Amino acid sequence: MNKVIVIGCPGSGKSTFSRALHELTNLPLYHLDLLNWNSDKTTVSKATFLERLQNVIALDKWIIDGNYGSSIELRMKECDTVFFLDYPVEVCIDGIMQRQGKTRSDMPWIETEVDEELLGFIKNYNTQSKPKVMELLKKYSEKDIIVFKSRKEAEEYINNMR
Repeated sequence: MNKVIVIGCPGSGKSTFSRALHELTNLPLYHLDLLNWNSDKTTVSKATFLERLQNVIALDKWIIDGNYGSSIELRMKECDTVFFLDYPVEVCIDGIMQRQGKTRSDMPWIETEVDEELLGFIKNYNTQSKPKVMELLKKYSEKDIIVFKSRKEAEEYINNMR
């Protein structure tokens, strides 16, 4: 395990899982949100984001946390391990609610209110985004693919690594 991606619906706990994995493996951790967002809640250009991502992918070892559907295949091609946090929508919505007002190492600002657009994305994740993820997991089935269906499964995996 040298090149790892952690994917899943927003609010599933990708960053939390990635930090725990980073602490256990010492693999460098990169959050896609930090490659894409400025602290004033604006995004960098697509070209800048892809350049930053390519610079990370070119490294020998990494954990990349985040979805960003437009670049997911690029990351999946280059990784050796995929963690897919495939949780129920309710769990993900709860995750979004729980992080309100908290400082996070994976975001350049503190979320103080619920983003309705993000909630809509979460509610539609299983029908709009997950099918593409499943297709890519099938296409890249030679990768080490670990799918968690609950937070408990992810926690047990981390605990077993300790």
